[in-house]
Amino acid sequence: MNDQRINPLTKVASMPPVHGDTDVYLILGDPIEQVLAPEIFNPLFARFGMDAVLVPVQVAPQHLHAFVKTAFLAKNIKGMWLTIPHKVPVMEVLDGYSELARLAGAVNAIRRNDDGTLEGGLFDGEGFVCSLDYFDIPYAGKKVLIVGAGGAAAAIGASLVQSRASGSASRVAFFDPTPGKAAEVAARLQAAHAAQLVAVTSSDPAGFDLVVNASPLGLKAADPLPCDVARLEPHAALVDIVMKNYPTPVVRAARARGIHAEPGFEMLIQQAHLYLDFFGFHDIAAALRQDTVTIRQQIYPQALLDEITQAAKPFFATP
Repeated sequence: MNDQRINPLTKVASMPPVHGDTDVYLILGDPIEQVLAPEIFNPLFARFGMDAVLVPVQVAPQHLHAFVKTAFLAKNIKGMWLTIPHKVPVMEVLDGYSELARLAGAVNAIRRNDDGTLEGGLFDGEGFVCSLDYFDIPYAGKKVLIVGAGGAAAAIGASLVQSRASGSASRVAFFDPTPGKAAEVAARLQAAHAAQLVAVTSSDPAGFDLVVNASPLGLKAADPLPCDVARLEPHAALVDIVMKNYPTPVVRAARARGIHAEPGFEMLIQQAHLYLDFFGFHDIAAALRQDTVTIRQQIYPQALLDEITQAAKPFFATP
């Protein structure tokens, strides 16, 4: 792919004004300050002349169901993104969702259909697997430890064991300190897949080829590391999907050992076109598939800009 081509994503555009008939999309979380989706999608809406805006909203878990039901009564609220800790509990208020969302028990997007029904989609896992392909991190036939058992963790686990031409993980283990949480996710996914999906009693990374931090550990600077980096296998890789305080302590510690450790930004980048198609922005999604540089330069933090080195690679791998 020629990265020097003129692409509509590279055009400079200021943020458009918000009008009375602007389509409003919300991203719900608690906390919410770590989200990067508005930094990706609002500039895209502006570049393509879409009268739409994505707004972050902090919603406490106990108010989630009431907020979602009430917010969608507004005709100009067309959809929602979901982040921690809402991806799993929001399922209860939906009228339908994708098969992958059903298996994972989580969604990270909701749209209102023409008939008024609320439909959920899940893209975290697909984005994560494509990010592994982008970073040349093998997962086919590998043993994977996922720290965390929330919506993102379940989505990643489900996508890692899905059948695809490049293969799938042979064993995925979940660890979560909440009693029974990891076991519930593993059992639900195991019922639909041939790979081994299990719950483990610690985050010990020894014996695993890939370790994924899909927990909130790292959102706060004082958080403990999600695993004992000294116990990582020399050949292993680590991916931390927390997108704050980068490079996160666990990424820095793993790299100090010479371990292949990557941030979670690529996971978001690799699912951006899926969100756009889900919400009906098909032209933007098509253009985004052709761009290999702009979106990374847009959201990678200053400390990691020199890591955007794979511009010549295809933007999206095929899951």
